Amino acid sequence: MPGTASQSSGSQKRVRVTSPRMGAPRRGPVRPVTTDIDEQTRLGELYMAALVRAQWRLSVSVLLSATVLLGGLPLLFLFVPASLTLHAGPIPAPWLILGVLVYPAVWLAGRYYVRASEQIEREFTELVARR
Repeated sequence: MPGTASQSSGSQKRVRVTSPRMGAPRRGPVRPVTTDIDEQTRLGELYMAALVRAQWRLSVSVLLSATVLLGGLPLLFLFVPASLTLHAGPIPAPWLILGVLVYPAVWLAGRYYVRASEQIEREFTELVARR
């Protein structure tokens, strides 16, 4: 029986496996995605919409995070009155937090946003270059 395991490997006949579409005509040259974006075709619009959506999600998430953290501080002072009596040396803790520590937090949020935005753009550029 041909192809059984009992035969030695030297007497087996090799079989070539091909696709049933072997005789089908080849596709033409691949059109770069940048052309679709530049010509504002439907595909180009989809790529740009995906980029805008990713940037929008990042913007909203950073904005909401900053709002919750910074907007939550006055609420903390309102609902936890003991936090108003804390002092860091001669300076009341609420003044220190709202007057000094807020600025590094805003700077860090901005830095995170810029880096994440650049990463999204880098990934988009790589995706467009691959196609």
